Amino acid sequence: MKDRRQSIYELIEQNGQVTLHELEGLFPDVSSMTIRRDLDHLETENKIVKIKGGAKSLRHLSRSLFQDVEGDYAQREMLHAAGKRIVAEKAAPLAETGRSIFIDAGSTMMQLAGLLQTGRFTVVTNAVNVALELSRNQNAAVNLIGGEINRRNMCVAGAGALDYMSRINIDIAFVAASGYSEEAGFTNGTLYDCELKRFVIKKAKKTVILMDKSKLGKTMPYTFCKPEDVDVLIMDGPPEAELAALAKRVGMEII
Repeated sequence: MKDRRQSIYELIEQNGQVTLHELEGLFPDVSSMTIRRDLDHLETENKIVKIKGGAKSLRHLSRSLFQDVEGDYAQREMLHAAGKRIVAEKAAPLAETGRSIFIDAGSTMMQLAGLLQTGRFTVVTNAVNVALELSRNQNAAVNLIGGEINRRNMCVAGAGALDYMSRINIDIAFVAASGYSEEAGFTNGTLYDCELKRFVIKKAKKTVILMDKSKLGKTMPYTFCKPEDVDVLIMDGPPEAELAALAKRVGMEII
């Protein structure tokens, strides 16, 4: 039974979805009702989502939902993908088991969420797709902030988000930056997102900024923090000399 369920799960992960009729053909020795129970079990484990006549991969469902809603997000997810993966891999070990963690919105954060499929965390996020990805970890308690969705980056922000966060304790905050310059600090493109980032950074015991090197030298409209507000900056390569010197002066670790 366990091997059959694992085979069904792997097939759904590989193809994105599968029909009940296809599964009946692949497993002719068991009844349709047994296969339905297998799908029920996999859904209970947050591995798949049952649909009419079959099942879908939760991972594929979360990605396709947002690609359908906003093509721009899908394009940005592919931009500098290798660098974002490196940043996420460096950040994952900092997500300590048993901690209250905030994970920001953005394609790099989606990469991070995909790496946190084990470990017991309490996670708060303002990203719908990140929440879906993290829900695959049965040991994670996932809390999604309420507010208005920014379709460009799948971020939830606004007054409702700030009110929710005022009642949450945060040990470690993983925050995304859209740009960094020495003059402006760490910046992003929308006011509501900026306000939420500022609020989270003030509450967190430890702030970790995730940013691939393509963001260096870019200045977006809104500054949400300066290097002295950051405990750790994670990038996909060594920093420039000026940034390294500044980090040393203000006590910001660069990984």
